[in-house]
Amino acid sequence: MRKYVYILIGGAIGAVLRVVIKGIYLFNYSVNFPINTLIINICGAFILMFFLTVAFEIAEFDADIRLGISTGFLGAFTTFSTLCKETTVLIFSGFYFSAFIYILLCSVLGLATAYCGYILAKKYITKVTK
Repeated sequence: MRKYVYILIGGAIGAVLRVVIKGIYLFNYSVNFPINTLIINICGAFILMFFLTVAFEIAEFDADIRLGISTGFLGAFTTFSTLCKETTVLIFSGFYFSAFIYILLCSVLGLATAYCGYILAKKYITKVTK
């Protein structure tokens, strides 16, 4: 039961933070492209990989806290359903190229930042365990 409470708390915080960040206007950006969600998903991929690598390899994180942060907080912060909704809106609005670029950037940059999170976590673990 305790893990569900952690997931609930993490999910609530992650969802609220995502809404706050989506409401920020970056550089007076007005092109019909969901840049805020792209940034959220890229940051979330990096944080998730970094956190889980450290959590599993050196930090003795309680499994419930780990679930609260990864599944709860980061799961609500970065949502696949938002990516799908925004891509669908771009397509139905006739912005086919933007939809394609959005999916491509989310996929490629998400994987790249997750990889960077893993590499940086490994470097961090090496420094901490020496």
